[in-house]
Amino acid sequence: MSDAVKDFEKYREQMNEKILGADNLVIKRLFNLDTNTYNDGALSAKVKEMIGLASSMVLRCDDCIKYHLQKCHELGVTKKELYEVFAIANVVGGTIVIPHLRRAVEFWEELGKGSSTK
Repeated sequence: MSDAVKDFEKYREQMNEKILGADNLVIKRLFNLDTNTYNDGALSAKVKEMIGLASSMVLRCDDCIKYHLQKCHELGVTKKELYEVFAIANVVGGTIVIPHLRRAVEFWEELGKGSSTK
């Protein structure tokens, strides 16, 4: 696993611990809802993560993009599938999404370091 991926995971874990440690009921429920939304249901977790990735790209949230890329990687999304998600996000979001596309490709490559890339 690359340093970029490790740094992202470490930061996310530390901050989530602080946030949830504040013991705010609404925030805890929101985090729980977010987690449960991406579980298998009528749509598979893999499809839901791809939808989350496209949505995050359109909303231009780099942290969210990284999170969904990591989940997509864990769930076995292929490079071909990934680039279709990227295409959808760019058609829906327009050319302003292109800088986020570049960073997404870079992070995807980081996720592939040390493992077989698809």
